[in-house]
Amino acid sequence: MCGMCGVLGGGNHWSNASAPGEGANVRRQRLIQVSLANRVLRPYRLTLTDFHGQSFVLGSPTGASEIVDDFAQVWRVAERMAGRALDPLTMFEEPA
Repeated sequence: MCGMCGVLGGGNHWSNASAPGEGANVRRQRLIQVSLANRVLRPYRLTLTDFHGQSFVLGSPTGASEIVDDFAQVWRVAERMAGRALDPLTMFEEPA
């Protein structure tokens, strides 16, 4: 998808929802969401950035990047970029 389509499309996923009239708080929450996702993605050498409050850009250490429409799609694209399954829920568990 081109960059312009990423800006114009998407945004309808439940994870992008916010209460009416919360302008600055929506931006803040989105940045917090990106920061937390980056903690999970860091061991896979992937980075996530916000793209104009409408979508996200997932980048790899090789310079590859992809625009993703919503937060749920981030994990599917990250698995494809990393070449293996990512499980953010068990990632920080201690080995048995």
